[in-house]
Amino acid sequence: MKLWQKDNSKKTHEIIEKFTVGKDRELDIHLATFDLLGSMAHMIMLESIELLEKHELNLLLKECKNIYNNDISQGKFEISDGIEDVHSQIELLLTQRIGDIGKKIHSGRSRNDQVLVDLKMFLRNKIEEIVLEGNQLFENLIKKSNQHKNDLLPGYTHLQIAMPSSFGLWFGAYAESLIDDFQLLLGAYKVINKNPLGSGAGYGSSFPLNRKMTTELLGFDDLNYNVVYAQMTRGKSEFVLSLGIAGLAATISRLAMDVCLYNSQNFGFLSLPEEMTTGSSIMPHKKNPDVAELLRGKTNRLKGLPAEIAFVQSNLPSGYHREFQILKEIIIPAIDEILDCIRVTTFMVKNLQVKPNLLNDKKYDPMFSVENVNEQVLKGVTFRDAYRKIGLEIEAGEFTPNKELNHTLEGSIGNLCNDQIERMMEEVISQFNFEKTRVAFEKLLNYPEK
Repeated sequence: MKLWQKDNSKKTHEIIEKFTVGKDRELDIHLATFDLLGSMAHMIMLESIELLEKHELNLLLKECKNIYNNDISQGKFEISDGIEDVHSQIELLLTQRIGDIGKKIHSGRSRNDQVLVDLKMFLRNKIEEIVLEGNQLFENLIKKSNQHKNDLLPGYTHLQIAMPSSFGLWFGAYAESLIDDFQLLLGAYKVINKNPLGSGAGYGSSFPLNRKMTTELLGFDDLNYNVVYAQMTRGKSEFVLSLGIAGLAATISRLAMDVCLYNSQNFGFLSLPEEMTTGSSIMPHKKNPDVAELLRGKTNRLKGLPAEIAFVQSNLPSGYHREFQILKEIIIPAIDEILDCIRVTTFMVKNLQVKPNLLNDKKYDPMFSVENVNEQVLKGVTFRDAYRKIGLEIEAGEFTPNKELNHTLEGSIGNLCNDQIERMMEEVISQFNFEKTRVAFEKLLNYPEK
């Protein structure tokens, strides 16, 4: 029987049942921990406003801890056949195990605010996981940047050789790119980290619910105060997170493309580890960069995630609509995908082999032209005259470059400023304040503290 049914004799047609439930049973397993924690916070609050007796609360909390320790933590939690979602399953378990007290926990709640609070806690937790994994990638990029700061690399514009660069600059560029990606995730985290519980179906409750209490118990930064807007954050939470994921995906896809290009024989700037290449069925010489190519393809697809989420909720008025259910089928696999991509990219960066002395090849001599123009300017020649002189030498095949580089500019070959890039990353990560959520969950699982 569904939570919303009044009469168990009214059966839903099998085709309609399958269509409306969709993948909820499968995907709701991801929400089980958070649904249980949300229910525990709600129970504690209900007891504080005398909608539960103290002994009832104690029984409920004890059984919730049993479900967490013996079912969810052990990977044994399942949503039974005929049960619509994780909310119904947990209420069913409580009712089966401790009787009618389990039927009291839905007072002052709707499945609308219940799934909202579950999703917000789930997304909040996944952002932490993405940031922690992403920071591993960041640290490896910085390490490689420092290690290869003196290994020069051709710089390109329009895919034409342009000016001297370095592997230090190249690795460091992607490290700094991650900081801006994390800024997007931080913005998403701040939007998501507000408590919708108590908004009910979107219009509040006549019960004197203590919403600030559940906000504190669940480690949220603040409330979604307006109950109508609280419901409007369904879809918005997924969308803002998708922007952060798309930002990360854009960084990784560009890095993967560089690797594919630089690994090719015509460039020959670096080599991939054997684990990241595959052979050809007919060409024995081939070592294809399949893993980097898959990284490029998967992350390119993730760049379209915001559009996909936006399209599902196009032209919807305020209030809850069943289309929001589809968003779980989009955002949860996307989170798993970006996490896999980050981990593989970290492995790739860690194991890339850089080829030294690339710019000793005479074909790269013209890219030192700017250095030689600047040298003339420092001797008193006007920039335009120096530019014309060097340009004519190159056209005549008479250019002999001075390859000594003296770049002191912040963020250039000779002054990578990686310490400042690390400082910026530390500042961004500290603003998430993940510890607050961890502490709140620990207290909740041990409530009341002894």
